Amino acid sequence: MKLRTGYLISGIITGIFMLISFIWTLPDGRLHIVFCNVGQGDAAYIRFADGRDMLIDGGPNNSVLACLGRHMPFWDKHIDIVALTHPQNDHLGGLVSVFERYSVGYFIRSNVDNSSEGFAKLIKLAKDKGIPQKYMLAGDKITIDDTSLSVLWPSDTQVAKAHPEMAGVGINVLGTTTGDLNDYSVVLALRYGTFDVVFPGDADARVQAGFEQLQAYTYPVEVLKLPHHGSRTSVTREYMEALKPQITVISVGKNSFGHPVKETVDMLQSIGSTVIRTDQVGDIEVVSDGTNWNLIR
Repeated sequence: MKLRTGYLISGIITGIFMLISFIWTLPDGRLHIVFCNVGQGDAAYIRFADGRDMLIDGGPNNSVLACLGRHMPFWDKHIDIVALTHPQNDHLGGLVSVFERYSVGYFIRSNVDNSSEGFAKLIKLAKDKGIPQKYMLAGDKITIDDTSLSVLWPSDTQVAKAHPEMAGVGINVLGTTTGDLNDYSVVLALRYGTFDVVFPGDADARVQAGFEQLQAYTYPVEVLKLPHHGSRTSVTREYMEALKPQITVISVGKNSFGHPVKETVDMLQSIGSTVIRTDQVGDIEVVSDGTNWNLIR
């Protein structure tokens, strides 16, 4: 009898704990953005105000799963949108594990491929699981509740400007390219009320002058995810002075490239942007109600 009573009490406590956890993780009417600590790579998890969610990139390995486990409700095994900014392993490696563990509403990317084994596996997984794929170009927009995500780059015209040798080819038929895949990163601008965040993948100084859509964008933005882990060519000063981000997030891990380089960090600080690094503080969460926002570290 005592044993049964003990099981009963344990079950009640577990049930109460799960109920509290369930209530605690219900949508709170605010936007949550988590820049995951995935080492030398990128992954950002977004939970929109209505509870739907999105993952932008997946880092180099399955460490993204730990981040999702920390920030997604324990009962949620579905991600509404997964976006791949460009098909390099430091952005796509972890998405294989994500596709294996979670159901995914749809998968968005630019129509630029890579011949790597990891990318082939990711595309096969998406096909085998019946996940719809959508190619995104500059001018496209995703709207979820009161949040919009506008694609700033790439487009056929912009790719031709960045790579004159590809003029007339068109990104929709590019397929596998031998060019720098960073240049074809899908660049997303998120807006929720007056709160703005830019996710540029690894589209760095070589192509930033072509972000024509930015000319109509409201400055300053609150948060920028820095391209290419803070490399020497990650951003131009002109680009940063236009965006004027209050916070610049650098997603970086142990690496042999010296990322982020001192001159880039110094330049960011000189324009008044606060630099925060995942390798120093771990996951970085920003929460906004569309007007006010705060940083959780």
